[in-house]
Amino acid sequence: MRAIQITEFGGPEVLTLTEVPDPVDADGFELVDVLAAGVNFADTHQIEDSYLARQRLPLIPGAEVVGRRADGTRIVALTLAGGGYAEKAVVHPAATFPIPDGIGDGEALALVLAGTTAWHILRTSARLAPGESVVVHAAAGGVGTLAVQLAKAFGAGRVIATASSPEKRQLALDLGADVAVDPGTADLTAALREANDGRPVDVVLEMTGGPVFDASLAALAPFGRLVTYGMASRVPPTPVNAAELMGRSRAVLGFWLVHAATRPGMLAEAMDGMFEMVRAGTLRPVVGGEFPLADARQAHEKLLSRRSTGKLILTP
Repeated sequence: MRAIQITEFGGPEVLTLTEVPDPVDADGFELVDVLAAGVNFADTHQIEDSYLARQRLPLIPGAEVVGRRADGTRIVALTLAGGGYAEKAVVHPAATFPIPDGIGDGEALALVLAGTTAWHILRTSARLAPGESVVVHAAAGGVGTLAVQLAKAFGAGRVIATASSPEKRQLALDLGADVAVDPGTADLTAALREANDGRPVDVVLEMTGGPVFDASLAALAPFGRLVTYGMASRVPPTPVNAAELMGRSRAVLGFWLVHAATRPGMLAEAMDGMFEMVRAGTLRPVVGGEFPLADARQAHEKLLSRRSTGKLILTP
């Protein structure tokens, strides 16, 4: 089969289309024909070997696919063992979901990793309460476009989006954000509070790291929660001071979807809920671009350059 395989760690230039043997569906996994594969920011870390889990070469990246089973059923799945950037992949039933009629491949891919991440950050980690304010950084991205909408659906009183361009900020507003802020502003802490009518904020979804993390933590209200789920800038934040957290009754939480995948029902709860919302027209997954499998490098370059919105997909 054809696949994107890397034999050395690096940037997008290491993504090479090659012929490799078909994967083997052993130990409870099943083999599916890949119709589309999702591209995530975590994939850019994976090919650098800068992600949370150490990687081994040779490597076929890709954490999510839409595929077709031998019986013709169309499914979306997390590829727990990687290998999504290929014509065939092995998936496990615990992380595999039949796609309802009326939902496209790109929409399903937008939900299975980015959507479940947004869902459980808001529901499980931040425990968003009705009326609370929510800051969604990178609000035009894969997680962000869904987090803006889910926060509203879960009862947030005010959703504050940040995005790097006027077009991206307008997209966040179109998706339901109450206000959109440029994260490059000189005083982001003040800008976030001003966007919340001058008050500190309750919940922050943060995946940039560095100064954005620091400014967001400073903007938190007492009993506020910052959930960190990425470090797109590759710049670590200032180390968190436990005494300052205690003195201001603030919390910093980490989120990695792998842990939700190990608990029966957590992924299914989110997927069932979001499928229902999409079919009802109350949740709109944003598909921002489709690339042939051979153009995986260009997809990664677009993602890293911050020129993309929503979900990017590869089609074998």
